[in-house]
Amino acid sequence: MALVKCPGCGERISSMAKQCSHCKANISADNESLQVISHIKRSNQLMNQSFLALTLFIGGVVTWFWGGEPAEGTRATVAGGAFALGFVGYLITRVQIVLHKRKKV
Repeated sequence: MALVKCPGCGERISSMAKQCSHCKANISADNESLQVISHIKRSNQLMNQSFLALTLFIGGVVTWFWGGEPAEGTRATVAGGAFALGFVGYLITRVQIVLHKRKKV
């Protein structure tokens, strides 16, 4: 008996359980298919995070150069923060994606 992630809510449950004790989802699939479903969901989460970080990065660049001139004052602070946060977030998320893809399912 081992602990596996519930495909419905992601909580850890017994591999012998017929139903999740947290969300009451029926667990009729075998352990291997549960792991595949969990792996796919995590991949989707990482791709969504990557997209969000890239959007923040692009938003910072657009805000910085809005109007044809470099930003000044508050606009520069907001644009620089969005630019830096988006860039760092994107890099971290891409590293997580590479490490996640290397995992055996």
